[in-house]
Amino acid sequence: MSSPVPQFRSRVPRIAEVAVERARLTVVPRRRVRAARMPFVALVSMVLLGGVVGLLLFNTSMQQASFAATALDGQATRLAAREQLLEMELDRLRNPQRIAAAAQRLGMVQACTPAFLTLGTGEITGQPCAADPAGRFPIWPAQPQKPAVLDPAPNVVEVAATPVISGDTDHGAAGNAARGGRKNQQPQQPQQPQNQR
Repeated sequence: MSSPVPQFRSRVPRIAEVAVERARLTVVPRRRVRAARMPFVALVSMVLLGGVVGLLLFNTSMQQASFAATALDGQATRLAAREQLLEMELDRLRNPQRIAAAAQRLGMVQACTPAFLTLGTGEITGQPCAADPAGRFPIWPAQPQKPAVLDPAPNVVEVAATPVISGDTDHGAAGNAARGGRKNQQPQQPQQPQNQR
């Protein structure tokens, strides 16, 4: 068997020779290679087209969101007005005077002072009385009276009758007044404002 060391030593010069041959520089002629323009133009046009389409989609979605926000604002305004109306109706229905008037229309009367019965002894405390419909409690406040300054006595003016003129017996005073009124009427010219200087 041969030892591996001499074989390694014989290979080293061969590897060195191959490396030296590869390291030698040679002049290579220049080659002008034109890159294909078509893929670049297609890429740029696709990017521009995608940007325009994306911008249009974004603008459309913003318009739809604006319309939805306007519709929701109108709905919120209508609901707020309805809530206010319902609160006013609830306040009107809760009015104690209205409830008392409805109770009186149903025939209910105000109770007088109550009497209490002690069960253990059978003793009655207080003066019991029956409810009397004649002694109704006033529900609505009385209307205040106007002062004399705001409610003056009426001022009556008597007018004398107009006499009939002898020449106008066929038409009477009304015809005379109508004809006299036509004679006395003159067309009024509108006044023009003076120019201030």
